[in-house]
Amino acid sequence: MKNVGQIYKIHSDFYWVTCEGTTFECKIREVLKKQDVKVFVGDLVEFNITSPNTGIIEGILPRKSFLTRPSVANVSQAVIISAIKEPELDFEQLNRYISFAKYHGIKTKLCFNKSDLSENDEILEKVFSIYEPLGFDIMFTSALENIGTEEFKEALEDELTVFCGSSGVGKSSLINAIFPDMRLKTKSVSEKTQRGTHTTRHCEICEEGKIKIIDTPGFSNLKFDFLLPHEVATLFEEIREFSKDCKFNNCLHLHEKDCNVLKNLDKIDETRYKSYVSFVKEAQDFKEKLQKEGLKKETFQKENLNKKIAKISAQKRQQSRNNLKQEIYKELDNE
Repeated sequence: MKNVGQIYKIHSDFYWVTCEGTTFECKIREVLKKQDVKVFVGDLVEFNITSPNTGIIEGILPRKSFLTRPSVANVSQAVIISAIKEPELDFEQLNRYISFAKYHGIKTKLCFNKSDLSENDEILEKVFSIYEPLGFDIMFTSALENIGTEEFKEALEDELTVFCGSSGVGKSSLINAIFPDMRLKTKSVSEKTQRGTHTTRHCEICEEGKIKIIDTPGFSNLKFDFLLPHEVATLFEEIREFSKDCKFNNCLHLHEKDCNVLKNLDKIDETRYKSYVSFVKEAQDFKEKLQKEGLKKETFQKENLNKKIAKISAQKRQQSRNNLKQEIYKELDNE
C-alpha cells in the first residue's frame, strides 16, 4: 500500500518526506528519473516504506500551485517581507514580488519588518495608504522587539506559506521568533551596500502546530522577461481598471493618446506606476529579443484580459529557457 507524504527538504538525490508525523529519507524510483520527473519542496508524493525511516518515491500528485525562482510546490499564500529601514524600503522590489505572486495566482499578505527602526510614522502611513485599498492584509512587525509577532503567527495558520523578500529584511529573524529552537542563521545589513547576505541555503518546510512555512534562499533574478508587454497591466489592479476605458486596445499606458490610465495618474500611487513602467520595459526587451529571432508580431484583444500569450503552465515553467521560448512560439502561432 502506497503512503502519501509531503517533501519538506531536498539535498542531492535525497528527499525527506513527512507522513503522519514521521519523517522518511527517500529516493526516487529509477523509472521516474528516466522520465525526467521533477520533485520540489512542497510536493505531495506517493511512496513505499522500505525500512522504519526510509522509502522510495513512486509518484507525484497533481500540484495546486507552483512558484519559480526558487521552485516550490503547493504554496497556498505568499508573505512578502520588507524592511522599513536597514535596508531602506524598496517599493519597486516590493511591487515586483507582489506582481510575481499575482502572476502565479498566489494570495499575498504584506509584512513590514523592523518597524521599531522607523523614526516617524510617515513611512508606515504611506505603505498602508498604498496597499490597503488594493485589498492586501498588512502587518507591521519587529522581530528584535517582538512587536506584531503574534499577529504574524496567526496569519500563517492553516496555510503553506512562502516568504518573499530581499536579503537582510529579517525573514530568518521572524522565523526564529516563531520557532525559537530553530535558530536559523542571520546576518546584519552591509553598511556599504545597504543589502543583506543570503543566510538560507536551501528550501525547507518548517512546521509547528497549524503553521507550515517554506524558508527559501530568496527569489532570485525576478525580471518580467517571461511575458509580453500588454500582460503587465493585468498584474496591477488599479491600472487594469482604468485601462478598460482607454481608446486603443493595444495601449501600454506609457505615452499613448487618449490613455485613460495617464488621465488618472493622480489616482495611482507614483511608486506603483513607476514599477509598472519598469516591468513593461523588461517585457518589451524580451519581446524585441524574440522578434529578432524571427517571432511574428502578436495580436491582442481588449476583451481577453486573461490572455494566453506567454502564459505557460506550472509544469512548463520548469523547463529550460529554450523550451520556454519554443512554447511561446507555438502559442502565438496558434492565435
